[in-house]
Amino acid sequence: MHIHILGICGTFMGSLAVLAKQLGYRVSGSDANVYPPMSTQLQEQGIELAEGFRPAHLQPSPDLVIIGNALSRGNPAVEHVLNEGLSYMSGPQWLAQFVLHDKWVLGVAGTHGKTTTSAMLAWILEYAGLKPGYLIGGVTNNFPHSASLGDSAFFVVEADEYDSAFFDKRSKFIHYAPRTVILNNLEFDHADIFDDLEAIEKQFHHLVRTTPGNGLIVFPHGDSALEAVLRMGCWTQRQQLGIAVPDEVCKKLAANGGVFWNALLQNEQGTQFDIIKYGQGSTGEVMNRATLQWKLTGLHNVRNALAAVAAAHHVGVDVATAIDGLKEFKGVKRRMELRGKVEGISVYDDFAHHPTAIESTLNGIANQLKAEGNSNRLIAVIEPRSATMKSGIHKEALHEATRDADMVLWYKAEDCKIDFQSLLAESKTPAYAFATVNEILTYLEENSLPGDHIVIMSNGGFEGIHEKLLQRLQLGPSTLN
Repeated sequence: MHIHILGICGTFMGSLAVLAKQLGYRVSGSDANVYPPMSTQLQEQGIELAEGFRPAHLQPSPDLVIIGNALSRGNPAVEHVLNEGLSYMSGPQWLAQFVLHDKWVLGVAGTHGKTTTSAMLAWILEYAGLKPGYLIGGVTNNFPHSASLGDSAFFVVEADEYDSAFFDKRSKFIHYAPRTVILNNLEFDHADIFDDLEAIEKQFHHLVRTTPGNGLIVFPHGDSALEAVLRMGCWTQRQQLGIAVPDEVCKKLAANGGVFWNALLQNEQGTQFDIIKYGQGSTGEVMNRATLQWKLTGLHNVRNALAAVAAAHHVGVDVATAIDGLKEFKGVKRRMELRGKVEGISVYDDFAHHPTAIESTLNGIANQLKAEGNSNRLIAVIEPRSATMKSGIHKEALHEATRDADMVLWYKAEDCKIDFQSLLAESKTPAYAFATVNEILTYLEENSLPGDHIVIMSNGGFEGIHEKLLQRLQLGPSTLN
């Protein structure tokens, strides 16, 4: 069977390609932009890649075309599929029908942290010997690929709320029927398909409706949007989690058969903390307490870890084993990934594309530098690439989100509606905006200092700015101040 995937270099579609290849199918695909790390992974798998969406890529006709949600009517390849009557379906439908139909699915949903939490959870299960299948929306450092069929009944999937395809506007996660669900958080995002937060809450409640009664929903204490979702109706056991929640609150929430997971920080940067499980009894007493010391930083990763431990516990992994697994967790590419260091200048790649994610990432590295006694500068280079960011909806939140940086460089693409003049004027830290990537590179080349930490934030390729910057710094060290 020959499957052709339109939009194959997206993190989700690329992972589908890996699964299809493992099932023994011939897999090819095309995309408008082909860039690492997904393109590298696909090529290593022997998957045929073509740039652009030419009908010629679909000749001779494949047995099935999987159409990514980035494609719409008017796209030459889509029009060819429809005109020629080729068999097609959405990626989530294919995943549900060909992979998930007989699995215990562990789904990780939420506005932020889905990829990292999915990777943590899959690694914990792997470390515990459960040999899970998984589909993660990124390339992890603990697994050779972003997806695998596994060798057990368990399958971890990053459960995205974005729509499935131009012909199926339901959120992807509606297809997955998970038994164990992590709801990481919920904020307004994806302004291109959702009118407001209530519209996203409705989709999340559809996910809750598909979770069986003997399953589990894990969610953070105090998230008002998720609480609104659950008030619409919930028929599944729930467990809450939090950071530094007072002991009496934890016991109250865990009383009478409930469970609450709490994290007590041992340092500000989140590299060491206690995981405490309350529950089992009328008074919600402490049932388990263990300490995790690891290499990741930031409160967001503490929450991610806590959720992964709780979900793994639901399928039988004890807390001690889960913590041992997390000690060996190596993170995900494009999540504060160090891409290189030249002349003492460190260049990082990060996927953050929402004010909350930007704030969490910058706060985490700022606290880490502070703990190390490092007074060197933290420079954020941000491409507002997502439809929500480009619309300008979150502009007011960006001032607070970037407060931990010593300098912020913004990329102002032509289609971006952010009022950069007011953004720069109101910024809590020195900020500059540039119309081209080359201008950003020139500024950094001329103004970077040895010891600087430059964090480049985008959910796209950003015109290969990371490698271009490293090359410029390498070739022109004499230009450094």
